[in-house]
Amino acid sequence: MTAAALVAAAGSRDDLKARELKRMQTIATGLLVVMAMVFVAASLADDRWPWLGYVRAFAEAGMVGACADWFAVTAIFRRPLGLPIPHTGIIPRNKDRIGQALGDFIANNFLTVDVLDSRLKQLEVARWGGEWLRQPRHARRLARRLSGLLPGALRVLPKDMLRDTAASIGMTAAKAIPAAPTASKILAAVWNEGRSQALFDWGVDQLATYLAEHEEEIAANVETRSWKWMPKFVDRIIAEKITAGLGQVLEEMRAPDHPWRLELGAAIEAFIERLAHDPDLIAKGEELKLRLLQDPRLHEQARGVWNELETRLSTAESPLIAERLEQMLLALGEWLHTEESAQARLNEWARILARQVIAPRRHEIGGFIAQVVASWDTKGVVDKLELQVGKDLQYIRVNGTIVGGLVGLVIYTLSQVLNL
Repeated sequence: MTAAALVAAAGSRDDLKARELKRMQTIATGLLVVMAMVFVAASLADDRWPWLGYVRAFAEAGMVGACADWFAVTAIFRRPLGLPIPHTGIIPRNKDRIGQALGDFIANNFLTVDVLDSRLKQLEVARWGGEWLRQPRHARRLARRLSGLLPGALRVLPKDMLRDTAASIGMTAAKAIPAAPTASKILAAVWNEGRSQALFDWGVDQLATYLAEHEEEIAANVETRSWKWMPKFVDRIIAEKITAGLGQVLEEMRAPDHPWRLELGAAIEAFIERLAHDPDLIAKGEELKLRLLQDPRLHEQARGVWNELETRLSTAESPLIAERLEQMLLALGEWLHTEESAQARLNEWARILARQVIAPRRHEIGGFIAQVVASWDTKGVVDKLELQVGKDLQYIRVNGTIVGGLVGLVIYTLSQVLNL
């Protein structure tokens, strides 16, 4: 949904609330008018029908209750009848104090470490996010919004800041990821689940193809390294035997139970295990990773990739970006939905973010809320609040009219019974 559509929807909702508020105001005021008419009629006819005194007492007390509650409700938002009556127009006179109280309330009751941690544990942000993103309509809507914002943001924001921020995030992430254990997981994913056989067959095919394509070159090398007194035809026979023998060995290695194949598989699996747990390999992996990250050529290549990516994103058509983003978001949602370990890590990161970033700054957030409220136009604040709660407050007027009438009726009845 576009920004214009969101504004139109918000305006439509406000119009509906304004109509409902007006309707309730009419009902409450109409009830007061009815009470006044009943009071007048009962007062004019109670000499002929004494029992109308009860009706008049009900109507009289109902008018008092209606007027009192009208005054109370109106005093919240403005001065009744525009008169400078003390303690009226509560919201306009105390807008800044209300904003400060609201900010303090949110900071002290919603943004503390205990509250945030407890709420995040119940919410499970990663699981919820995965469930939400894996639904195509959600991923499509989010992708469209992001695709509309991304090119403009890239053109407006400082290029150096974006590049440096991305580089900093990438460098921090690369340093935090252990090189050897990560390589072990990647190799295990490729080697396991039946992929090892296909990978081995591919390697054998490549070697066989290389031997077939370079048979003449192999023969020439054999001749070059042979004794000078050896006849050339003998060198040729030896080269052909070597090539044929290697080809036969490669053909035999296609069998899943070939000893060399089994030994190579065992060696690779042992290497994968060592990458994950051998302290020496882990240390060498970290050393190699740090040396690679410090290489100026890597930084230069990364800068070139970033510049190309930034150019493509800035000039690409929005539908194309949206399509790619939608695919990425759907994949991310599916991954979050199925990977419980990823859910646990992301949930823990969310709690760490709440503890270390949000909670320590809760008073700053509360102060920001107070500043925002203080900057609002007073009339606009009053109108907005009245639009949100005014309908319910009109029920107070209706209830006050009825309850006031009943109380007046009870008092009048008791006075008649006790001859007061």
